[in-house]
Amino acid sequence: MLQDTVRPASAGRQTLQDGSFKDLHGMTLSNSFNVAWEGVMLNKLRSFLTTLGIIIGVAAVIVMLAVSAGAEAEIEDQISGLGANLIMVTPFRSFGGVRGAGRGFGGGGPGAITTFTYDEVLFLSQNLDNIAGVSLEQSTTQNVKGGGSTLTGVSIVGVTADFLEVRDYEIGQGRFFTQSENDAIQRVAVLGAGIAEDLFDGNPIGQQVRIGSSRFTVIGVMAEQGVVGATDNDGRIYIPAAVVFKRFGGSGFGGDRVRMILVKAESGDVMDGVMEQITSLLAGRRQIDPSEPNFGVRTQQDIVDARASTTAAFRSLLAWVAAVSLVVGGIGIMNIMLVSVTERTREIGLRQALGARPRDVQRQFLLEAVMLSLVGGLAGLFIGVAGSVVFGALGGMRTELVPLSLPLAFGASAAVGIFFGYYPATQAARLDPIEALRRE
Repeated sequence: MLQDTVRPASAGRQTLQDGSFKDLHGMTLSNSFNVAWEGVMLNKLRSFLTTLGIIIGVAAVIVMLAVSAGAEAEIEDQISGLGANLIMVTPFRSFGGVRGAGRGFGGGGPGAITTFTYDEVLFLSQNLDNIAGVSLEQSTTQNVKGGGSTLTGVSIVGVTADFLEVRDYEIGQGRFFTQSENDAIQRVAVLGAGIAEDLFDGNPIGQQVRIGSSRFTVIGVMAEQGVVGATDNDGRIYIPAAVVFKRFGGSGFGGDRVRMILVKAESGDVMDGVMEQITSLLAGRRQIDPSEPNFGVRTQQDIVDARASTTAAFRSLLAWVAAVSLVVGGIGIMNIMLVSVTERTREIGLRQALGARPRDVQRQFLLEAVMLSLVGGLAGLFIGVAGSVVFGALGGMRTELVPLSLPLAFGASAAVGIFFGYYPATQAARLDPIEALRRE
């Protein structure tokens, strides 16, 4: 790169085209940086192509950690939205074969009951100890009219009176319905904050809304909760579960079938005992072996563990992609530096003949490799940050930028430059000046 720009002057010095001199008997670090940067910039296109692997690797590290952090934050939001000390009881599906057992997630055997009944929900609420409440969520989708407005495809959720306690939700206006209203199948409704705002300009309490073909009286409005996961809690309407079973039984399972039973333990210390009670009571009621139930009992931690394993697998995959990209980038740097050493053999010999020490030559070529890595790392930082933002805005996954990933990725790019640049730099330093000057 420099062989055409250097001509001999006095011993121990080299003269560049701009007339400046560099002392080659003991080049300072500043001089080494200048010469290395000049070598990098002499062939900009080749330098850019060499850094592509580093750019991709650094950007992948930043995006990988942003996606991982976003997934973990999403899980935490979803779990916190479920409520504290929550136990979920779900039926197994009849796929045939071996039944699930204990607290697992397996499938039931042939003929296994694939749903719960509303009576089983009431049975648990009356017989479980150390609980704060038992509820369910039975959903249907209906058109809703009220306040002169019509909303289509609104999620109508049938629950019991314990729902607020079980899910740790709060009422913003009015009140929630009672168990007696639920038992009497009274048509009362509690609106999500968003639904109340869409339908009514003022206070909706006491107003009438038409859900499907039935009229309901609004008795309350939920406090604002926002979106948790894929669920817009402010876009739901809560009505007594008994009303859903009677008037909207054609939706979902039909009749009084229940997809899931929600039980809230009084504290985290008694959750294991409550889970054992649930298994024993339901198994006894269904007259099945408690060691081989056709239902599963799980907690938020089970969901966290299941999703965390998926997130960890995805994070590992991205980590390997990032690592391979950095290694490929490093190999590209080493390859180009070896080619550069071959191309600049006469220049190296001339520098040594003018007084440059082997360590000066080694330092120059090592700095060139590190500079290529650092430039690629810096570009990768910008692309990684921008990619994280764009991926979070346009992609289907939440991303959260991890500040620690920036120095981590940049440091990795520097390490790659040093590791893969050392060998070519050492080869350059070992050249015999006489043999190098003879090279055509």
